[in-house]
Amino acid sequence: MVKKMLFIFGLLLLVSCSSSKPVVRTTKKSTPVTRTAKKPIAKSPTNNKHSSNTSKPSTEVLEATSNVKVTTELVLKYIDDFKDIAKENMRQHGIPASITLAQGILESGVGQGSLSKRANNHFGIKCHKEWTGPSVRHDDDSAQECFRKYDDPADSYRDHSLFLTTRSRYASLFELPRDDYKAWAKGLRAAGYATDTKYPDKLISLIERYQLNQYDTEVLGKFSTSKKVVSSGKSSEKEYIVTKGDTLYSLSKKFNISIDEIKRNNNMKSDSLSVGQVIYLK
Repeated sequence: MVKKMLFIFGLLLLVSCSSSKPVVRTTKKSTPVTRTAKKPIAKSPTNNKHSSNTSKPSTEVLEATSNVKVTTELVLKYIDDFKDIAKENMRQHGIPASITLAQGILESGVGQGSLSKRANNHFGIKCHKEWTGPSVRHDDDSAQECFRKYDDPADSYRDHSLFLTTRSRYASLFELPRDDYKAWAKGLRAAGYATDTKYPDKLISLIERYQLNQYDTEVLGKFSTSKKVVSSGKSSEKEYIVTKGDTLYSLSKKFNISIDEIKRNNNMKSDSLSVGQVIYLK
């Protein structure tokens, strides 16, 4: 009888323990399910914020003596830094400021290129046989070619103007209207300034994108640019293109105007003239 009662008691105890086990298992299972639900949560606000960064100023690659990536802000700052120099060179030498600025932007990578940083050379001008100033070696068409080095970028701008006005192969450029930047861009390529067949398109694109031709208009002012000003010594009533052998004295006699007035009209600080230079007579 006692054995029978112990058997029944043990059976009841076994049933009671087994009935509590599902509760424990259920509790353990519920926790992982809750944690799993958190896993797919994506930080969409962060992703959206990241995608909005595409609205930042775009970058572009400027190819010349080196390839660099620059922002629009850097291009605009470069224009602001050198526009007055380009305009003054246009007054002195007759090269459109828009062309000078576009070449400077392209050739120097808005001053970020290796050559412009090392040598203040913003136009990729090589030494050539007549150069006696300082120089640096730089890989270009060939390895370690000789390039001119300047104390200041402004010197590079001035030398660029002299480079074009003193070489006969560029003489045809000065027969072009100074407000025709497209003709100048194509003329530079035709005269052999660059071997890149897309060089004119690159210059024109920069001029139109950043409206660089506005500086040509500022320099030209009231002067008419609808007709050519030829480099054969002929002149309009208001301007003259310097040819070989011209001096301030000879021009003063030719046009019945004093040397001081010529220098004043052209903001000249010296008496030197260069072939192709535009002289304002009134």
